[in-house]
Amino acid sequence: MKIVAVDNYANEAVADVLVAENITNKSYAEVMCKALNDRYCNNDYAARHYQVKEDEYRLSRGMEDLV
Repeated sequence: MKIVAVDNYANEAVADVLVAENITNKSYAEVMCKALNDRYCNNDYAARHYQVKEDEYRLSRGMEDLV
């Protein structure tokens, strides 16, 4: 599992940010993700939010993917 910070406005031009990877337990990843969202994304205007993804998930590179 990995934790990824993604754009809160679904803008394709903004790259994803890897926060943590190789988390072996899914429940640990979900607890960490919830704590990050509660601390840093506590309103509707936050630029990013955190999500738990599988290890095979490919991060978006933002504008590099579009060009």
